Amino acid sequence: MVTTDILIIGAGPTGLFTVFEAGLLKLKCHLIDALPQAGGQCSEIYPKKPIYDIPGFPEVLAGDLVHNLMEQIKPFQPGFTLGERADSIERLDDGSFIVTTNKGTEHKAPIVAIAGGLGSFEPRKPQLDNLNRFEDRGVAYIIRDPEVFRDKKVLIAGGGDSALDWAIFLTDVASEVTLVHRRNEFRGALDSVEKVQELKNLGKINLITPAEVVELKGEANLTAVTVQKTDTKETIEIAIDDFIPLFGLSPKLGPIADWGLEIEKNAIKVDNTLDYQTNIPGIYAIGDVNTYPGKLKLILCGFHEATLMCQSAYQRIHPDKKYVMKYTTVGGVTGFDGSKKEAPKAVVKSID
Repeated sequence: MVTTDILIIGAGPTGLFTVFEAGLLKLKCHLIDALPQAGGQCSEIYPKKPIYDIPGFPEVLAGDLVHNLMEQIKPFQPGFTLGERADSIERLDDGSFIVTTNKGTEHKAPIVAIAGGLGSFEPRKPQLDNLNRFEDRGVAYIIRDPEVFRDKKVLIAGGGDSALDWAIFLTDVASEVTLVHRRNEFRGALDSVEKVQELKNLGKINLITPAEVVELKGEANLTAVTVQKTDTKETIEIAIDDFIPLFGLSPKLGPIADWGLEIEKNAIKVDNTLDYQTNIPGIYAIGDVNTYPGKLKLILCGFHEATLMCQSAYQRIHPDKKYVMKYTTVGGVTGFDGSKKEAPKAVVKSID
């Protein structure tokens, strides 16, 4: 049986950063994730996708962010159970928990932090008759490696941030990029919308709105699509190599939904006035998996939630101790392996 101070379910960016904040409090962490590697969606779905809203990084690839987080937490020697899904939870008489995975691995901890992101998920697929026929033969729902589309004709369908961001990114990779959206208005960030319009004016993106893909064509592989304008019903046949419908993901909490937690719209309700604790004392939910008034599903918000959660977890584990927060710029970072990153010493100059 694995024993630890904080058991983290989900090894995405929020779960990984929790290890760092817990480590500063001398709390040991172990992470469970159904994926075979740490990093969550950043590693599994879009490792090469640039992220623009991480403080201190004007632009960072999702995979590089995960790499940096893994380096940051290395001194705190977290444990990992990867490729296994957290299935059941049992509360013991002493208030601690035993979480068992689908492969029977047991984990015991006084604190459980659910950082499962969106949970398990499936792409939302367009209603096209022969869609399944062309999956992996010209139809992709996730972009893991943009180099796959090097010098190809790509058509992206969608109106959210993912569709906009990938359309922008692939203009430097693909030979031709077409973006189709069923409305004239987009749901994505304003600066991304403006960038797409700018690239359209430069002839780097073929933008078709309001319209939708109504037919896929090809023999062994996809070779063309039919696009229909939703206002005039005019149809256009476009020769392409790849069709990427980016209509978002359909998230599911999986077994966690049966743990007795308070659920609202497929997310776990938490108390955001203090520590992001659920309705079960000792179980917290942080990152995209939780919900509360004003919730924003951003990585940086998950970092903030993890920080406050760890402070609360420390008080639960050590009720008789009072933790005095020390800034890392003053105290440095001391790892469980004895390594230490010293804070710079202040230099005092005498006045003549």
